[in-house]
Amino acid sequence: AMRQKAFPLGFAPKRIPLVLLLMGSSALAQSNLPSLDEVVVTATRQPTRTNELLSDVTVIGREEIEAAGPAAAVIDVLGRQPGVEIFRNGGIGTASNVMIRGTASKHVVLLVDGVRVNSATMGYPSWAHIPLQQIERIEILRGAASSLYGSDAIGGVIQVFTKKGQGPLRFHGEMGYGSHGTSAVNAGFSGSQNGWSYSLQAGYQNTRGFSATNRNVSYGNYHPDDDRFHETSASGGLSYTFAKDQELGVRFFYSDDRSHYDQGPTSDYWEDGRISSFNLYSLNRFASFWTSTLRLGRSTDEQNSFSDGVSTGKYNTEQIQYQWQNDFSLPVGAALLAVERLEEKIDTTTAFDRDKRHIDSIIAGWKGNIDAHRLQFDLRRDKNSQYGGKTTGFAAYGYQFTPDWRANVSYGTAFKAPTFNDLYFPSGSNPNLKPETAKNKEIAIHYEAGLHHASITVFQNDIKDMITWAPDPTDPNGWTWLPYNIAKAKVRGVTLAYDGTLYGLDVRASADFQDPRDLEADKVATNHARRHGSLSVGQRDGLYDWNVEWQVHSKRYRNADNTQTLGGYGLVNVQAGYRFAPGWTVFARANNIFDKKYTLAYGYNTDGANFFVGLRYSPK
Repeated sequence: AMRQKAFPLGFAPKRIPLVLLLMGSSALAQSNLPSLDEVVVTATRQPTRTNELLSDVTVIGREEIEAAGPAAAVIDVLGRQPGVEIFRNGGIGTASNVMIRGTASKHVVLLVDGVRVNSATMGYPSWAHIPLQQIERIEILRGAASSLYGSDAIGGVIQVFTKKGQGPLRFHGEMGYGSHGTSAVNAGFSGSQNGWSYSLQAGYQNTRGFSATNRNVSYGNYHPDDDRFHETSASGGLSYTFAKDQELGVRFFYSDDRSHYDQGPTSDYWEDGRISSFNLYSLNRFASFWTSTLRLGRSTDEQNSFSDGVSTGKYNTEQIQYQWQNDFSLPVGAALLAVERLEEKIDTTTAFDRDKRHIDSIIAGWKGNIDAHRLQFDLRRDKNSQYGGKTTGFAAYGYQFTPDWRANVSYGTAFKAPTFNDLYFPSGSNPNLKPETAKNKEIAIHYEAGLHHASITVFQNDIKDMITWAPDPTDPNGWTWLPYNIAKAKVRGVTLAYDGTLYGLDVRASADFQDPRDLEADKVATNHARRHGSLSVGQRDGLYDWNVEWQVHSKRYRNADNTQTLGGYGLVNVQAGYRFAPGWTVFARANNIFDKKYTLAYGYNTDGANFFVGLRYSPK
């Protein structure tokens, strides 16, 4: 885990199935086109139709996930979404970062079925160990969201949902083979009957990969061998509705992988990564106006490094999360009142001064419609056993001008707590650090008619007390570096997005123009493109479907002084499928078809032209 570096800045429906009130449950199935009355939960912690949201949200449905192929990484799908950039040190399984709206990877909260998953030492999720195979749906919330989710949500929140059983018993599966000797298989079943709902699926993938490095960038790490990767994963759930509107359930998610990486010219280095989440919940409607969700969750993030089979270090995090959320239907709108407790514990090779902490939180919110006006207010108080309390809030207003046109404006605050590394790492830390804080302002205009949705979102995120490592002034040799609250940043930008049908084609397009700036140096934050976008054009016609994707990124700076650049690039991917029998599809995908040479991280390789073909069984 220590080799993974956090890079600098660069109105509610009246009748909704009770299960959707469970934050972290699987939401409505998505067709190949967006539905304007689709329900999401991440933006408000309550079911809300997409055309009534006052936040900037993207939903990735099962069809888009399937189009990526069973051997794809979750960050590959995320990197094609508005406002999202990715950073990876080599191929699949290597150290990876996901960044939203010009902020850092440490400014993104990852939830799996409502349970927080991340490394408490590094302070950001281990994206490389989240298998796309186990994901049914993804919701991306952009902008400050600490008022709902607490620490880290300066850039946004990404919530992934695993499959939930519904309808008659169904089996599903897929398998395939591709470049670099890549193979993948995934299978499972789901259904519901007599009050029971169940699902279980498991997957495996293996690849010989390619060399992660192409030159020495630190500690002589160049090694031109192929860096292998294999992963096993599983997810599932079981719930029972024992009376009307009374449900008990359990869900789990597990991933275990080994990724080889370059750390020296001769030895064989690898990292064993394990990610898991488990949550037990009780969903109860106590009155016509009151629904309660009680949850106990546990997640782990384990990173263990080896050199020629000898352990060189471990950095493991365990998080226990207690939640009680109450949703109230009011004469006008809906309210929520929730309490949470998060307990974090680390188990590391390096001895930290402290290895545990807890955060107690209370959250209150209200959202509602008054004629053409839409309103949302959220307030949260977090009390951390390490540094004290922090209060964050969110306020938003929207107006429906016509049936097709609406606009909204919002203001939200957020914070990022210091990590265990920041506060207690033996060779360099600062126990007096304060949380980073942010103020996010946003205005958006939406056009929604039929299956068309176009939007323009303008935002500004001001971040202060950023934690930056600098030389210790008491060290005359300048060899000791410590973290300080000294940096400030401002991220300004605009996102243009469209989903819909044009001339019989399914079209999805976005363009981001941003200026993520370090105010102390008046320089662009490293590893961020000031312009990036994507275009997807496809069609689903009877037995056939196809899709072409185009991604573009402008140049990025790889150093804080903005004197060294990483070149801009454009990638083209294609995908096609043929349904030759009910439920059966043969598919093929080719990525980077023009074999573009490009760089995400200096000194590390990216994949050239590559392909994957497979067979899928997925009955409707």
